[in-house]
Amino acid sequence: MTIPYEPIWFDCQINVHLVLEYLAFFLGFRYYLYLRKNTIDYISNTNRLSILLGAILGALLGSRIIGFFENPIFPTELLQWIQVMNTKTIMGGLFGGLLGVEIAKRIIGETHSSGDLFVFPLILGIFIGRIGCFFSGINEFTYGKRTSFFLGMNLGDGLKRHPIALYELFFLFILFLFLWKIKSKVKENGLLFQYFMIGYFTFRFFIEFLKPNTFFICHLSTIQILCVICWLYYYKTIFNLFKNAC
Repeated sequence: MTIPYEPIWFDCQINVHLVLEYLAFFLGFRYYLYLRKNTIDYISNTNRLSILLGAILGALLGSRIIGFFENPIFPTELLQWIQVMNTKTIMGGLFGGLLGVEIAKRIIGETHSSGDLFVFPLILGIFIGRIGCFFSGINEFTYGKRTSFFLGMNLGDGLKRHPIALYELFFLFILFLFLWKIKSKVKENGLLFQYFMIGYFTFRFFIEFLKPNTFFICHLSTIQILCVICWLYYYKTIFNLFKNAC
């Protein structure tokens, strides 16, 4: 198998990344429904639907906005407009979804935390999506810099590069196991989701240094700046984590 992996089935070239992206949405949502069915949910069906709509809208806008700032192109023709509209990133989707949920909850007056049910479906969805990113090689901006490290791989351009997608798959697997192990010990509603966001955004902050990024402010990329914003958003939780660790 060569990377990018683009198999041909029935005389049609298959976009494996797109297939796995849709599969990630489908399985992630089915997993969410399964968890909700087997969990006491203090949020009504109507409010939960409003929260989901807020999450979807926020994720859609956030993923596109951050995706644009990662590689700002000011379109002058139709093809460039299509390229801009198709540029997206999971980091913007996660943080945009978070803001969308908080805005929706304020509008409907919901006070219960709603994030914990999303944690494991999100990890599952990101995991499946990253498999697609790995198969896409250099066609997706999830590849790393050139390296002589023993894990370096040819991702489609003949150069040994950091397989960032594989690093993330390993991290997501560990994060899933860790959060699953502590979920029964986390008593405060919504705290598990905060741990997920802090853990994942921290990982992405450091792994971005291994990518051939454009660094804009203080030698940080757009994604890393978003990670810092996320840390500021959850500063109380981070402070408590450090306080309990000492």
